[in-house]
Amino acid sequence: MKPRATVTTDPDRTADGAGAPAGGGGDGRDGSGTRTERSRAIGKRGSRTAKKGSAKRPAKSGPAGTGPQLGGITWRQRLYRDRTLVLMTVPAIALLLIFNYIPLLGNIVAFQDYDVYDLGITGSPFVGFDNFTRIFEDYRFWEVLINTLVIFVTQLVLFFPIPIAIALLLNTIMSARIRAWVQAVVYLPHFFSWVLVVTVFQQMFGGAGLVAQWLRDHGHDGFDLMTNPGFFKFLVSAQAVWKDAGWGVIVFLAALAAVNTDLYEAAAVDGAGRWRRMWHVTLPALRPVIALLLVLRVGSALNLDFEQILLQRDQVGSGASEILDTYIWWTGIKTGDFGYAAAAGVFKGLFSVAMVLGANKVAHMLGEQGVYSKK
Repeated sequence: MKPRATVTTDPDRTADGAGAPAGGGGDGRDGSGTRTERSRAIGKRGSRTAKKGSAKRPAKSGPAGTGPQLGGITWRQRLYRDRTLVLMTVPAIALLLIFNYIPLLGNIVAFQDYDVYDLGITGSPFVGFDNFTRIFEDYRFWEVLINTLVIFVTQLVLFFPIPIAIALLLNTIMSARIRAWVQAVVYLPHFFSWVLVVTVFQQMFGGAGLVAQWLRDHGHDGFDLMTNPGFFKFLVSAQAVWKDAGWGVIVFLAALAAVNTDLYEAAAVDGAGRWRRMWHVTLPALRPVIALLLVLRVGSALNLDFEQILLQRDQVGSGASEILDTYIWWTGIKTGDFGYAAAAGVFKGLFSVAMVLGANKVAHMLGEQGVYSKK
């Protein structure tokens, strides 16, 4: 007797009954049920593979509204995209290379017995660290270095807080017209040359100046501050304050403009007076800017104004007015000892870098960012 054919009902039959019944043997090679199970198994394996792939390679999310992105752009594409900005920076980079980095190659003179007239850089013999040895054995060099640091500390104590104080005072003035007028008057001397600044101080505080003449007219002895060696460091500090205090005020006023006014209102509601608001709101807002400018100022400890000191060097004598720049100019360049001058310049640069790193470390210890952030 022939076995009866078994009809398997397809569970995936559509609602309209359009299914394909398959009659087949028990081996299931041609049955629709076998095909359905096979498709389900393939679907499960595909879904597991997709989940594993998505877990290994997370999709990169693009900008809002664009959906995920399957990969970033190369540096060539970014360069082409930002080509306008890159072209705008080319002049600044060229100036930086020409006037800052390429001249650094001239520091090789510090290791040569340099002859500027006959041999040049390529023909001058190398002497190693002999020029640096001469610097460290020169007692006059150390006297000048100490005098430079003394003048710097005097200017740091007397000059650095004054722009902050002026900015705080201007910030309390309610009238915008008066604030702009005072700021313009304070800022104007920044455009004066040091020749004009020294001349103004000479006419005011010199032996024949207005103050000395007024004292003599009223029966008192006159004075001459411009030729007093003991007063020289305070004199140059006063000149720096009068000339450049207005420039520093701009930076601090910009920082004050970014302070949220709601903080002042909340402090006033809590009963804080004007001094309390300045101490607890204004000064904390200025602290990052103060720390940054202080680090930069310390880094330029040996970079005092060469022209300012040179113009007054002969009036008070080299003992009180000599700084590192004028000493290098007089001993090295004016006498033709360029190797000695270059070695002193290299020492000055390394010393300034060490001062910046040290001051920035102190800023990090105080919780400020400084020149660069702490990683």
